[in-house]
Amino acid sequence: MNDDLTYARFVEVESGGVEETLELGRRIGGVLEAGDVVGLTGPLGAGKTQLAKGLAGGLQVPDERQVNSPTFVLVNEYEGRLHVYHLDAYRLADVEELSSLGFDEMCDGRGVVIVEWADRVVPAMPEKTLWIELFPTGETTRRLRLRTRSTGIVEKLTAGEAGQDKACEMLYDGWKSADGLEGPS
Repeated sequence: MNDDLTYARFVEVESGGVEETLELGRRIGGVLEAGDVVGLTGPLGAGKTQLAKGLAGGLQVPDERQVNSPTFVLVNEYEGRLHVYHLDAYRLADVEELSSLGFDEMCDGRGVVIVEWADRVVPAMPEKTLWIELFPTGETTRRLRLRTRSTGIVEKLTAGEAGQDKACEMLYDGWKSADGLEGPS
């Protein structure tokens, strides 16, 4: 599916803590549509699950507190305004194991797919994936780098109002051309 990971657009956003990470996730989740795939990467404890909770909140999953890392069950599913598949690739041995979970069917356009540790299954990720890499910059602060080949997701994220906080404002007017920017390997 995805061997050459160069990107059309990217933005880096600073999060001052868990609440800002959740709010960024809600903003992004609020524009996701059926068929969108989000790949989350970053070291252990970077906030991938917190961001996934925010994404689910933006997708109107009724209780973000029920969104938890599917590390041992591999896939959690939630109902919101769209069906949400939340996967964790950390314990997967290879791309074939992801495929055996029905990943291609999950990506068929009926819902939104969120994959934690997506850098472990890059070849299986669709070309239009919105990649979000989380970098810890302090005890609770994070830098998030969003990258995508899809101009559609960028257009959706930049179509709304800038919002109240600086981090969310960056989603609207911080996108840059990503000529030569490489993705997870």
